[in-house]
Amino acid sequence: MAEYEKKVREILKQNGCCFERHGKGDHDIWYSPITDCHVAVDGKIKSRFTANEV
Repeated sequence: MAEYEKKVREILKQNGCCFERHGKGDHDIWYSPITDCHVAVDGKIKSRFTANEV
């Protein structure tokens, strides 16, 4: 099964997002200047649908 967290993090970086802090469990909090929102990124994204949601 494919793991998508590395691809998601690369896409976030390419679009100007930056890592803010570690969240609860294995989640990381990222900030998006485009939407002015914080995004929770799971450390183990195994579903393409979940990756697309982020």
